Amino acid sequence: MRHRYLVAYDIREGSRLRAVYRTMRGYGWSMQYSVFVCDLDRMELLALKTALGAIIDRLADSVAVVDLGVPEESGRRCFDFLGVAPRFPTRGAVIL
Repeated sequence: MRHRYLVAYDIREGSRLRAVYRTMRGYGWSMQYSVFVCDLDRMELLALKTALGAIIDRLADSVAVVDLGVPEESGRRCFDFLGVAPRFPTRGAVIL
């Protein structure tokens, strides 16, 4: 079963930041700078965490992964925006 995840990162060095961004583009939608929304099953989540873990410096960088629930349920309704709100897909895989 897929869950919707909010992934936010703070990467301290430019080449790692670009590598994390490229990796994240393969797993989700860019919501804002350094913030992505991803609909993933457990294996895809593990693959994402493994890929990011190979890029980041664990002593300097930070990646937060927040489970928002099933995309068709709370994963879509848990966002509240001021200003322009991005459009999220209602379902389906994103892996490119």
